[in-house]
Amino acid sequence: MYKRIVYFFVLISIVLTSCETDFDPNAEYKDITVVYGILNQNDSITYIKINKAFLGKTSAYIMAQNEDSSSYGANLEVKMEEWNNGTYVKTFYFDTTSIYNKEPGIFYAPHQILYYCVTYNQLNQGSDYKLIIKNKKTGKLITATSQIVNKFSIDTPDKNALFIDFSTNGKKKITWRSAKYGKRYQTKIRFNYLENGIPKFLDIIFPMQKSSNTAGGLVMNDEYTSATFYQALQSNLTPSTSTNPIVRVAGKVEVIITVAADELSTYIDVNAPSNTIVQVRPEYTNIVNGIGIFSARYDNSIFNARILDLNSRSIDSLKFGQYTNMLGF
Repeated sequence: MYKRIVYFFVLISIVLTSCETDFDPNAEYKDITVVYGILNQNDSITYIKINKAFLGKTSAYIMAQNEDSSSYGANLEVKMEEWNNGTYVKTFYFDTTSIYNKEPGIFYAPHQILYYCVTYNQLNQGSDYKLIIKNKKTGKLITATSQIVNKFSIDTPDKNALFIDFSTNGKKKITWRSAKYGKRYQTKIRFNYLENGIPKFLDIIFPMQKSSNTAGGLVMNDEYTSATFYQALQSNLTPSTSTNPIVRVAGKVEVIITVAADELSTYIDVNAPSNTIVQVRPEYTNIVNGIGIFSARYDNSIFNARILDLNSRSIDSLKFGQYTNMLGF
């Protein structure tokens, strides 16, 4: 299964105006390489998206629909070196693959080229990963370096627990120890269920939070109540009625914590929508001789170590409680 979320490139537009001097914005072309790549040791395949910024006398919207405007074609050589404490370990070589399901938009579709490499069970904690992109036509080198986010422990719910309880009142906590190289954390409770025999799930997503440092080992937590769980089901699931009967069966519960490395967290912050009248954002990139981001993320789940069921009281609340009694469980 492909788990990689592919981050697409952004169009860079530069408009120069003056009341005294006329500028030709197309006088000189500069090759600007745009790179997006995220390492995750849980993924089977690592994808890298590489494009070039473009400039021309034609409308940018028209040029964006032309693949040649932003694609390097077969002119790139892409590899990633692993280094551990300054010692070379191995090289990962990336090949091209095509996707044909990109939705129509500003940029050309549905065909897109990605660079991929099978990295499952091959990314190691403590190693540095150096991305090296060579333009075979011009000799230009584009590089970036990242570590992977280390594994970390989820302390609550207890990894030895068989059941999770949503039937009692009061605040409950999800607690964990921060990961080395991890900065931005987001928790979600995933409730799996069957709806008329079809497997489905609902995610209850908690607000994002950041650790004070990336050294790892900090105690962090999210709080919730039982009502949070049942109200989320009420808000997102269609009631079962006599004219539209729905039969649902409760399944497993999964607690997932997704972590972004420091560089990726900064990149997200810089490119987030502005809440002020100031719309000019500072540029952030960790790509040498290019722009974009090469960083890491990691997701940890107690589902991988221990399957949690709703306890009997929680199932009773699901069937007969004030929030969910009409949902057909």
